[in-house]
Amino acid sequence: MRFENRQKGHNKLHRPAWKSDSHGVMMNLNTKAWFSLAALAIVMGLLLFVPAWSMHYWHAWVYLLVFMGTSAMITLYLTRHDPALLERRLKGGPTAERRPVQRFIMLGASIGFIALLVVPALDFRFKWSAVPVAIVVMGNLLVVIGFYFIFRVYRENPYSSATIEIVEGQRLVSTGPYAIVRHPMYASSLLYLIGTPLALGSYWGLLGLGVMLPSLLWRLFDEERFLSKNLPGYGEYRKRVRHRLIPLVW
Repeated sequence: MRFENRQKGHNKLHRPAWKSDSHGVMMNLNTKAWFSLAALAIVMGLLLFVPAWSMHYWHAWVYLLVFMGTSAMITLYLTRHDPALLERRLKGGPTAERRPVQRFIMLGASIGFIALLVVPALDFRFKWSAVPVAIVVMGNLLVVIGFYFIFRVYRENPYSSATIEIVEGQRLVSTGPYAIVRHPMYASSLLYLIGTPLALGSYWGLLGLGVMLPSLLWRLFDEERFLSKNLPGYGEYRKRVRHRLIPLVW
């Protein structure tokens, strides 16, 4: 699903900070984006190396390089070509959601993602799994492919938001990846979520998906109910595009 916004006005919802006449505002947005990415790298590093209790956890170094490298390329693209989308994507997480149910869902998703990092780190420390290098490489490839399709979603849908909301003046568009599945962002995220524990050399880390997947599916169903109720045309879109997450399957 893609939204387009043609409305011109002075409503704060339609006037992202980057459109201000002040060059400093644009610089602040870029600074915030890179600072957020750096902070994420530090937090992820702590979640990996502290439980592993070793800086020789080479799987983690490679994974962080892949994860942060692809994230940095997407961030660089957005700073240059779509700062409005960048601003919307920076406003995410449990506290950014307006509805309590989504705050709870995002809290569960956050816990699930932490588990996807901590459990593999503990696996490395206590040597629970013996994962071949080929599987580790495959896991990193899934991370790269997942981020690539996320980038495709961003390019197709410049009004995608990190929170579930409808902005006045938006209309439904069902083109590009949205013509294949109704939730290509979630489908893309699923690829790198599955790839994460494998890239980190852990089979046990896949247990983190037991928390992550229910949160993702709950969010997906809740979002569909919200859009069906609040977005004109979404019901017809659901009839045209039958599959939610996996092409030709579901």
